[in-house]
Amino acid sequence: MSKATSIMAKNISSVGEFGFIDLIRKRMSTSGSVLKGIGDDAAVVSLSPGKKMLLTTDMLLEGAHFTLTMPPSGIGHKAMAVNISDIAAMGGVPKYALVSLGAPPNLPLDYLLKIYQAMDKTAQQYGVSIVGGDTIKSSKLIINVAMVGEADEEKIVYRSGAKVGDRIFVTGRLGSSLKSGRHLTFVPRLKESQYLVKHFKPTAMIDISDGLVGDLGHILKESRVGAVLSEDAIPRYPDASLKNALYDGEDFELIFTVPFKQAEKLKRIKMPFRFYEIGEITDQERQCSIVGKDGVRQKITVKGYTHF
Repeated sequence: MSKATSIMAKNISSVGEFGFIDLIRKRMSTSGSVLKGIGDDAAVVSLSPGKKMLLTTDMLLEGAHFTLTMPPSGIGHKAMAVNISDIAAMGGVPKYALVSLGAPPNLPLDYLLKIYQAMDKTAQQYGVSIVGGDTIKSSKLIINVAMVGEADEEKIVYRSGAKVGDRIFVTGRLGSSLKSGRHLTFVPRLKESQYLVKHFKPTAMIDISDGLVGDLGHILKESRVGAVLSEDAIPRYPDASLKNALYDGEDFELIFTVPFKQAEKLKRIKMPFRFYEIGEITDQERQCSIVGKDGVRQKITVKGYTHF
C-alpha cells in the first residue's frame, strides 16, 4: 500500500492530535523570515522595521459557512482568503497565519489534508506562511485562521475616515456568491488594495463579507456619515438581482471611498484594475438611500448578515 493510499484510508482519530500536527508540519511552506514555525509553544518571526502590525481572525463553521459536500479545496481556499481580504481592507500585506481546527474524530484524514493543502496553496500565492495553530475534537468541522499582517502607518485605511462628498467605489461585481459557489473561489483584492494605498490613499475601506449595504453601514457608522447609491452603477453578476447585490454578502470585494478629485483621477487614468463608482457620501448620518433606474430616490435598510 502506497503512503498516499494509506493516508486516504485513515481518519483523524487514527493518527491522533500530534500525529496530525506532524503531518501538517511536513506539508506547510514558510518564508525565510520564519525563525520557528509549527512545533513549539509559539512561532517566531522577524517583522520588517518601520511597519505596523495588523492582526485579524475568521472562524468557519460546518453548516454555516460550508458543508462537507463542498470540495475541500474550496473550503481551504476560503478559510485562508477571507483573512487575506481583511488585511487588504486595511491597506496592509498579510504575512503569517495560525490555523486552528475542530474536527469530528471520524472525519477522513485525506479530506482534512486536502483542506490544509488548499490553505497552504492560497497562503503561498499571497506571501503568507502558516506558522502554527491548534486542534481539538468537535462534533462539527470548525476552521479558524488568525493572521498577522503589516503596513506602513501612513497607508493604513480605517472605516472611520469617509467624508461628505467622497465617492464610493467597489472592486468588482456582486451578488449570488453562495448560490453560485463563488464564495469558495473568490480572489482577495490584495493587489487592488496595495495599488490604491500607493496611488490614492482611500479615506475609508472595508471588505464585503456580510453584504454591500451591511458593510457600507459600518463605514457610515464609524465615519458618522450617510450614503446615496445609484442602482445603475452597482456591478452585479448576470445571475444576481439588485437585492442579491445589496444584501447577499460573501463577495469579498472591497468598498472604499475617495475624495471627489481623487475619484475623477481614478476614473481617468489607465490602470491594471477595474473600479466601479457606485455612490456618494452624504451628511445624513447612518442613512442610506438608492436612486433607481427611474430616477426616484428611496431609503434602504442598512443591514447585513448576522450570526445571531
